[in-house]
Order: sequence, then structure tokens, then C-alpha cells
Amino acid sequence: MRIAAFSQTITGTVRDGGSAGQTSPLPGASIYWSGTTQGTTTDANGRFSITKPTAHAPLVISFVGYQSDTIHVHDQWVIEIVLMPNATLKEVVVESRTFGTQISSLNPQKVETISAKELQKAACCNLSESFETNASVDVSFSDAITGAKQIQMLGLDGVYVQINSENIPSIRGLATTYGLNYTPGTWVSSIDVGKGAGSVVNGYESITGQINVELQKPEKSEKLYLNTYLNDMGRAELNLNSAHKLSKKWSTGVLLHSSRLGDELGRMDRNKDGFLDLPMFTQYNGISRWKYNGNRLQAQFGVKALYENRKGGQMAYYDKSHTMEPQQIWDEHMGHYMSVMPEPPYGTGSTTRRMETFSKTGILFPNTPYKGLGLITSAVNHEQDAFFGNNRYRGQQRTLYANLIYQTIIGTTDHAVKIGASYLLDNYREAFRDSSFTRTESVPGVFGEYTYTIPEKFTAVAGLRTDFHNLYGIIVTPRLHLKYTLTPTTILRASAGSGFRVPNPIVENTSVLVSSRQLVVKENLQPEKAWNYGLNLTQEFVAFGKNGSLGLDLFRTDFVNQLVVDMDSDPRQIAFYNLKGKSYANNAQVEVQYQPVKRMDVKLAYKFYDVKTTLGGQLLPRPFVSQHRALFNVGYATNFDKWKFDFTTQWIGSKRVPAKFTDAEGVRPLTYSPAYFLFNAQVTKSFRKWDIYLGGENLGNFKQPSPIVAADKPFSPDFDASLIWAPIYGRMIYAGMRLKIK
Repeated sequence: MRIAAFSQTITGTVRDGGSAGQTSPLPGASIYWSGTTQGTTTDANGRFSITKPTAHAPLVISFVGYQSDTIHVHDQWVIEIVLMPNATLKEVVVESRTFGTQISSLNPQKVETISAKELQKAACCNLSESFETNASVDVSFSDAITGAKQIQMLGLDGVYVQINSENIPSIRGLATTYGLNYTPGTWVSSIDVGKGAGSVVNGYESITGQINVELQKPEKSEKLYLNTYLNDMGRAELNLNSAHKLSKKWSTGVLLHSSRLGDELGRMDRNKDGFLDLPMFTQYNGISRWKYNGNRLQAQFGVKALYENRKGGQMAYYDKSHTMEPQQIWDEHMGHYMSVMPEPPYGTGSTTRRMETFSKTGILFPNTPYKGLGLITSAVNHEQDAFFGNNRYRGQQRTLYANLIYQTIIGTTDHAVKIGASYLLDNYREAFRDSSFTRTESVPGVFGEYTYTIPEKFTAVAGLRTDFHNLYGIIVTPRLHLKYTLTPTTILRASAGSGFRVPNPIVENTSVLVSSRQLVVKENLQPEKAWNYGLNLTQEFVAFGKNGSLGLDLFRTDFVNQLVVDMDSDPRQIAFYNLKGKSYANNAQVEVQYQPVKRMDVKLAYKFYDVKTTLGGQLLPRPFVSQHRALFNVGYATNFDKWKFDFTTQWIGSKRVPAKFTDAEGVRPLTYSPAYFLFNAQVTKSFRKWDIYLGGENLGNFKQPSPIVAADKPFSPDFDASLIWAPIYGRMIYAGMRLKIK
């Protein structure tokens, strides 16, 4: 244990950054000297007083839900600190730049924080549209009919990414299909994107990364925030956020959302294949939350509710003049007319109802600010009723989740530990065609995480959790994160860890349900297990007097077992079976951010993927994954952000597409899509209390030709709408307005 002598007294104030640059006192913040047990907390007015040690030690300022700060106090007697919101509970984070995407310089795991500034570079109507300027996450449509979107990270599907809402698991299970549409962009204050293995504190399901979404906070959001949106496809949205501070300790907030792609304007068939380019839908979504902020106790709780209805398929399915009356057809062989029933039009539909309650409680220890006890709970009921042509699907998921976390130090703050226990209960009831599936997963678990820090030089985080699965036995999940500060502007990180997840074959692959393929489960499916390894180098630099950063990522994912979704072995089937052979994903990414002139941000990124899976005994490139991708983004703002201009270009390299037909020799060759560019742009004009914006997506109007195989015969053996590798509907223009009352 370090022993330090103390001399002069430092006084100061800690304030929060507010939602729009305004500050207010932050009571209950923790202040302590790094490497010692000397600390204090701020009073009701955010003020503090602490004795300074004669030995050099940086001062750490932290508060639950905010970015921590570390400062070196020299001759100052009075200081003022402003803390900004942060997604991670009591993690030490220092942001050194003003880019829209920021990277923590002290977190041992590379975590990219997508700020509100970055999110407003595009319309960002929901979470699936929040990554258009982010190079780490790829987003695409999963098929040509349902409108469902999927993400990829490190070259693998989004099911391997743990997606949380304020550290509570959100998009998982039955929500996988449309869950990215369930979080409106106006609700989001920031998004944390972490690649590779995550903390054991958050569970065992993370394999390729974690995405944590922070919502608007009731204690510091605008009193009223109104957003409207309309595009030329007929999609309209209305969002209303409201926050009220009831007292010094109590605050409440309401987030409301309504969106619709209507029956009239929504019936669009630009590629003239007889199918709607996008499904018509109606969604109502809301959150009511309450927060208590005391000196020794912090708590928040709330309820979420969602209803969504989607309708897609052939245009004729929604044509009221369509008739199923028998048609008289002349039969030359029989020599007379015959009555023949016409083939019915093809339609799809999905109705989702979701209710969720959640709570987060934290107990603070003012005299020992390095200690903390937190409890997170949630309960979800998710119901989905869908049909795809003649195929019917019904599903219900009921989930209970609890996570208890205690953190403290061993001797000094250089040795920190987190220990805890969690419980996850999933009850699934599914029915597809004439088969039903029911399973209950009950998983209690315990975990521990140790952090060793050499201030300003080295950090190591070693974690281990053990879960007791009622169906699959004991699950042991180790994870390790290392960070070494080579220079004040050069950071090297390394990570390794394992992940485990139980797949949901049908709901995670609804894209293949809009086809004539027969679903075949060849064996008893086992959980997926994988190891992930990663290296990251982050370099900050100054060129021509302007700030910039360079990031290099190298990651590899190795599967011990994987649910293989085989669309290649038989063009008339989709086969599910356990991995027999190798399956891996290698990823390399280089990204540069730079500010060539004042108020201009430039981002340039390139990614290389090598992703292969053993399919039918042959190691093949994973379908629908581009081996090469690139992104360029530039944003410029005039003085006081009165005008903002943003432009993004993505280059998507060729993808392997499963062959639907055989060649002349009866062999199905490896087929690849062409590479293409996407261009997005937006202009925003800001006034005192409101903004207006105008933008466009896919301005080059690139579309996949003939996205649906056998579109004129949707009930034939050749019909397939799942072979999607590019946009379907081409150019889209949108406009909107934001009103803010602070």
C-alpha cells in the first residue's frame, strides 16, 4: 500500500455538462487521489474540499453515468471540473478530441463513442440507421420483402454482437429480426461500440463485440424535443421527448415515437417486379422513466411499450379489385373450357407487441468513493405473429434479467475489483407451419473482474464468469484486456476471450422464409462457442497544426461450434446443422480522422475481411460478406453551427452469393456480386430553438437488378427473395424538423 503525506487543501466544484452545453452542480461526485485511499464527495451544491498529498498523484473525479476525468493538480488552489455523460458505469474515460466519434484513451478496451453530433449527420430514424458514418458496423437489408435490417461486425452477423440499452440486454431472442427498428434515433444520446470480447460483467453472449445505447436522460434532457421526418417513399415519423426535474433529487422523462409507411404512398414498385420495394408499416413506441439522484442512493426505473404492424409482398395482394374467382381456360386436348383457380398473390405480414420494465439501483459510499453496489433488473414480454406466403410463424419470449455488481479496491486504486452475480430466464414458445417449439433457459451465474493499473502507463483487466445453464451445463467464460500507453499519444491494446450463445434458428433467419426453400434441421443443434482475439493501435497526431487520429484494428474469431446456415449444398433447401470443420473470421481495419480546417471533420476508413465457413464439407467464403469495404465522410459547420453540411461515401466490394442454379455440367459455381458505391448527404439549418434538415440516401441510385428470383411465380420451387447483396429501392430524399425547448 502506498503511504502519502498531505499538505495544502484544494477546493473546487464539479458540474455536469448538460444536454446542450449548459452546466449545473453535480452533488455526490467522487473525488480521490489516484493510488491512495484519500477521497471525498461533492455536497449538494457540487462543491468539495480535499487535502493534496506532497507526493505526486493525479486527481480522479467520477460520477455514476458520467465520463470520469483525471487531472494533474500543480499550483491550483481552486478548480472546476465539468463531467460529460458516459455509457459505462463508473469507468475512467478521458475524451481528448471533438470528433463526432470519440475513443476512450484510458479504457483498456477500444470503445468508439458515437456522439449526438455524429448521429445528426444523417436522419437517424432508428438504431439500424445510426451507423451510416461508422466504419466498424455494417448495415444491410436481410431480404427483398420484409424490410428487416441486419448488422455485421468483424464480418459476422449481428447475432454475435451483444446489444444493450443502458447496459440492459435488449436486441436478442425474438427481437433479433426487427429489433434494430425499435430504438428511434431521437431517443439516443450516444452509442458505444466495442469490438471483440467484452467485460464478463455484461454476460457471456458477446462474441464479436458489444453495442451499448445510451438514451436521453430525464435529469438533463431538453424540456421538450419534437422531431418530424418525411421521405419520398411515403414514410412519416413523429417523435416527442419530454423531461421534467421535479425536485433536486427527482426527475422524470417520456420518450414517444410514431412512424408509418402508409397504404397509399407506401405502395412503391420502382423495379417493376410486382413486389413492394419496402413493406408498409405502422409503429407506436414509448418509454416512461423516473430517476432519483441522492448522495447515497441513485435509482431509476421505467416501462417501455411497443406495437408494430408490417405488410409486404406483391402489389396485387393489396389490390382490392383482385379476385379469386375461377377463370375459364380453353383446353385444346379436351376440346372445351375448364375452370381454373388463379394462383393467389404473395403476401407477408408481421405484428409485434412488446412490453418491458426495467430498474437500476446504485448504493454509494461517500467516505470510500471507490466502492459501489449496483443492481440492474428487467422483465420483457415479446410476442410476434407473422406469415410469409403460406408459412405461418408465432412466437412468444418472456425474459427476466438481474445483475448485481459490487466494486471496490485492494489497498489502493491501482488494484480494483468487481464481483457479482446474475440471473437470466428465457422462456420461448414458437410455432412454425405445423411444428411447435418450447424451451426454457434458466441461467444463474457469478463473475469477477480484476483491474491492475500503473497510472498513465499500463492497465490489465482479467475477468472470469461461470454460469450454470439448465440445458447445457456449466459455461466458463474468461476474458482479458490489456492497454499499454507507449507515449502520451500512442496506445496499444490487446484482448482475448470466449463467448457462448444459444441460437434461435427460425427467427434469426427469417430472410430465408421469403423463399420456396425447405427448412431442414439435420441434427440436434448445439450452442455456439467461439474465441475472439484482437489488437488495436491508436495514434493521435498533429499535422499542419490540426488534430487527427489513426486507428489500426486486427481481429480474429475462431468458432468451436457454430450453427451453420447452409444455402449452398442444395438450392431448394436451407439446412441447419452443427459446424463440421473450420469457421473463422479475420478482420483488419485502418481508420483516419482529421480536421484539415476549423469546423471540418474528415473520416477515411478501409476494411478487409477474410471470413470462411465449412459448408457441405467444403471451406467457402461466407455469403453476403464483402472482402473489401471503404468509407469516406466529411462534415463542415459554419460559425455557431448555423449551417451544417455532411457527405458520406461507401464503397462495398463484391460479395459471394449462393448460386441458385447449376451450370451446363450440373455444377453450381461460386458467384459474386459486383462492387458498388453509395452516396449520402445532408444539409442542416439551425435557428435558435429549431433545426430543419434536407438529405438524401443512395444518391447514385444504385439498385440490385432483379432482387427476387422468379418474382412472377412466388409459389414456384425457384422463388427466392433472400439473395440480397445491394439496395433494392434506389435513391431516397427526406426532410425533417427538430424543435428544442431547454
